[in-house]
Amino acid sequence: MAHTEHLPIYKAAYGFCLYVEQLVRKLPRYHEYAAGQNLRESARAVLKLIVRANSRREKRAVLFRIREEVEAL
Repeated sequence: MAHTEHLPIYKAAYGFCLYVEQLVRKLPRYHEYAAGQNLRESARAVLKLIVRANSRREKRAVLFRIREEVEAL
């Protein structure tokens, strides 16, 4: 299994996940559960896709999915 912790893109995505967590905590309760959950899931999906792309030889398809997920965020 490939290690991803050293990759700059992984570090940036992980930092973004932490930022999203802090941001969601500051939202009003209603938005925390509605919009906050979607933000958390999308940020985590990007992180998972980076790990998946790093472990594959053919990365193009996964990288396109990462780009789509980031644009959706």
